[in-house]
Amino acid sequence: MTAKTWDVSYEWRAVLILSLAFGLVGVDRFVLPPLFPAMMKDLKLDYQDLGNLVGVLGVAWGLSAILVGNLSDRLGRRRVLVPAVVLFSVLSVLSGFAAGLVSLLVIRAVMGLAEGPVASTGVAVAVEASHPRRRGMNNGFFQCTIALFGTGFAPILATQLLRVTSWRAVFWIVGAPGLLVALFMWFTIREPATTGAQALEGPHKRAPLSAMFKHRNVPLSMIGLLCAMTGVFVLSAVMPNYLVDYLKLNPQQMGFVTSAIGFGGALGQLGLLTLSDFIGRRTATLISFVVAAVFLWLFIHTGADIPRLFVLLSIAAMFNFGALAILAGPIPAEAAPVGLIASVAGLVIGAGEIFGGGIAPSLAGTVAQHLGIEYTLYMALGGQIAGLLVCAFLHETAPRVSHKSSRGSISVLDKARDATH
Repeated sequence: MTAKTWDVSYEWRAVLILSLAFGLVGVDRFVLPPLFPAMMKDLKLDYQDLGNLVGVLGVAWGLSAILVGNLSDRLGRRRVLVPAVVLFSVLSVLSGFAAGLVSLLVIRAVMGLAEGPVASTGVAVAVEASHPRRRGMNNGFFQCTIALFGTGFAPILATQLLRVTSWRAVFWIVGAPGLLVALFMWFTIREPATTGAQALEGPHKRAPLSAMFKHRNVPLSMIGLLCAMTGVFVLSAVMPNYLVDYLKLNPQQMGFVTSAIGFGGALGQLGLLTLSDFIGRRTATLISFVVAAVFLWLFIHTGADIPRLFVLLSIAAMFNFGALAILAGPIPAEAAPVGLIASVAGLVIGAGEIFGGGIAPSLAGTVAQHLGIEYTLYMALGGQIAGLLVCAFLHETAPRVSHKSSRGSISVLDKARDATH
């Protein structure tokens, strides 16, 4: 299949529906922290409870991403994606009926089990539908919506809705659209045998699971993503309470500043993934960690200056989310053996989620409860520094950078798959 015969129409339709689904994952996942100051009063919760609620979803997300990623390689993409979208949407609605901490923990844990497959299987679908030269850009479109909707629009939407309704009703409102997206997804997404990526590879036999660790980028991506997610999820979890309790902003000011994580993060995921197609995955990742660390340090040492807080946080989030997106998308996908893209993506995303998205926010809750919420931001900063050190050892796999003199649009991923056979 050449560039002239590539099914560009399906490529864009698949990326669009994946992006909408992942955006709703972001809303359902990240709407809780902006609502938490109101929930604390009604349900008698504290900072440790916040960390545990964010953490339990992350751990469950990670476990399901690992397990279900391989399942989607065997059963098909739609059979995994559609039930997952339906389930997390229903669970978001059920969050509004929670009577206390225990019921919330159970609901959020099961929600994480449903959301994990959307990440790992979504990466596989985006890679399979995308022409090799557009893998980074299309993964950017897909992944940026979790930041744009989840930590960009969700804080503003939640805090504005709290003016006219309860936090329970907000959960009901944000959960409903997922059911419609699931319906469209069923009629849009194709299975790998009919995608352009499969046509490029030919009718090859699936590699064994043991082959997943043959490329060094797989374990490095797992550790690097853990570091990136520590920054993203610690900031997302504690930022609303940090701004309200420590900097003494009102709820609407808090919603505005917190939205910088989403708007900056979305721009970073799209922009840096696209840039990585041209300058390389490794270079883009290293730049992302350096800039994120510098601007997060500046944010930590800024007082209640709302415009300055917004700018600094948006830039820090832009590059933190950029590193996360590269490590969760094209790097593991381009290191995956034939037939195991979702398996490798699920393994990498799962490891990052369990520790960076699960354990780290829970530890941040402990730090906030016993030392002060302001100290949690140093955990996020530490994640950037550690990620920089780990990703210095990545091997470059971007098609334009690592394979310029060879088969045109076919990347190292495609060449490695051919070599496997």
